[in-house]
Parts: sequence; structure tokens; C-alpha cells
Amino acid sequence: MTVVEPFGLNVRDQALEADVQAGLAAVEAGLLDATKSEVPFITEAAQHLVRAGGKRFRPLLVMLAAQFGDPYAPGVVPSAVVVELTHLATLYHDDVMDEAEVRRGVDSANKRWDNSVAVLTGDFLFARASHILADLGPEAVRIQAEAFERLVTGQILETAGPRDGRDPVGHYLDVIAGKTGSLIAVSGRFGAMMSGADESVVNILTQYGERLGTAFQLADDVLDIASDSHESGKTPGTDLREGIPTLPVLRLRAQAAEHGRPDDLALVELLSGDLTDDARHAEALRLMRAHPALEQVRQDTVRYAEEARASLAPLPECFAKTALEELCGAVVHRVG
Repeated sequence: MTVVEPFGLNVRDQALEADVQAGLAAVEAGLLDATKSEVPFITEAAQHLVRAGGKRFRPLLVMLAAQFGDPYAPGVVPSAVVVELTHLATLYHDDVMDEAEVRRGVDSANKRWDNSVAVLTGDFLFARASHILADLGPEAVRIQAEAFERLVTGQILETAGPRDGRDPVGHYLDVIAGKTGSLIAVSGRFGAMMSGADESVVNILTQYGERLGTAFQLADDVLDIASDSHESGKTPGTDLREGIPTLPVLRLRAQAAEHGRPDDLALVELLSGDLTDDARHAEALRLMRAHPALEQVRQDTVRYAEEARASLAPLPECFAKTALEELCGAVVHRVG
């Protein structure tokens, strides 16, 4: 059994390991090539997060999904580059919206330069992704456009908040299905589709990506509270500081509303206040880390990961299927 970096997935077959490693190396080269510009400053800004590393979770899923067809088909690697470029572009924009200062263990682009540079660099990456996508055919363009619409819709829904009478938890799950699940679903879909896999396989891996994407985002929600900056590559409690109501906070609010426990109500009040003060922020983190709501979201993560694993049942038994099953476990392992 070999560990495939950077996500740390255990692969049980040497041939599959070689295919995945070669594919990810080709994606890395493709990312560097796609972020080059005749203007040196644009290259520096566009490669800032590429060179900072990252899990390359989406390209990994493309490579594994491609194993159900021809993994060497010419569209596989470019499609993985497209989804990762799109993901990277959203990170530049997210860090501006969240006023984040750290990303992947380095200064965010908005911290290193300014908001305008970060936004325009994200736009540049979207443009480069579109350029590559155009060579993959009209169906690929349509699929990416639909996913991008869902992604932006999810971001808008998060910004607007739930409408009157809407369950905040249900609203939030819709948000992350758009913001995160859409692009991870496309990763599974592109890998299978570009490799020429059967349509039934394409559909299965698309649904797998949807469920795994939700689990992946919920794991990030837990890590924002539970991890340190070395582990997550981001400043702990960024979402708390910015007042972004992730699922642990929503679970806390629901419990406080239902049971009215004084400690819960006090924590809700603390989270609703100004957390730009470092002492208040540290206290909020400490209390959230000890609250049962965090464990509840860990269990939510496990549930969605298990749904993703179960969706693979119709696929033929092979090392790639086993790796996809273990990818569910790797997502859960992130949250302990």
C-alpha cells in the first residue's frame, strides 16, 4: 500500500499508483503553464497559490474516475487542470470576501498585494480555465458553465442568508452543494467522461462527487474551528471572525433555541458580537471546540462520506473503486 500525495490517499496497486502520480505530475505542469503570462507580475500573482501547494483533491478525483475508461485519453489531464484552476480562482475571490490573511500557509493574495490584484488574478485564472475548456468540446463547456453557475449561486445564497421561514441548516447545505459539491461533482464527471467511460459510470461518479463534496466542505467547517494554522494552512477561526455561519455555528444556534441552556445562549451571544478582538475570538474558539455541536458536524461529515461510498456500489470491483472508497475515509480522517 502506497500513499499518494499531496492528499495522502492509500493506493493498493502499483500500476494505479503510477497512473495517478503521473497524472497529478502532468496536472501540476499544466497549472504552471496555464498561469504564465507575458507580464511577469501577472505570472507571479497567478502562480502564488499554485506554488503554495494544496491537496489537489479535485485533480486526484479526475484521475481516479478516469480509471473506469482510458486514463490516458487526451482530455483527462486538461480537464483536471480546468477544475483546479477554477478552484484556485475561487480561493482568490473568497479570501477577499472573507478578508483572510493566510491561505495554504502563505500570505493570501489580498494580504500580499491588495484586493484588486486578488480579484483580477482570480479573473485571470477563470479566463485561462475557459481557454483550456474550449478545446475539450461544447459538452464540457456546458457542464463547466452549469457548475460555475451553481458555484456562484451558492456564494450568493451564503451572502444573502436564508429567506424568512427557511431552515438555516437546510439553506446552508444548499449553499455548500453549490459552492463545493458542484466542482467536485464535475471532477468525477470529467474524469469518467473524458476517459470514455459508460454513461452509467459517468452518472455514478457525478453523484459520488456531489456527496463527497458536501462531506469535504463539512470537514473544512470542523477544521476551521478545531485545527491550528499549521494543520489547515489557514488562520483558525477565520469563518468565526468574519461572522460566517458554518454548520457548527448553525447546530449550536439550533440547540440553543430548542433547549435554552444558559451556556449555549451565552455562546450564541458571543458569536453574534465583535470577534475582531483577539481575546473574544480566542474565547469563542475555545468554547466552540468543546461544544457538542462540533461533534455533531463531525458525524454529519461521516454520514455524507458514507453516502458517497455507498453510491459506488454499482461500479465493478477494481483498485480504482477501492481508492474512491478510501477517499471517503481520507475526508473523514481529516476531522479526527
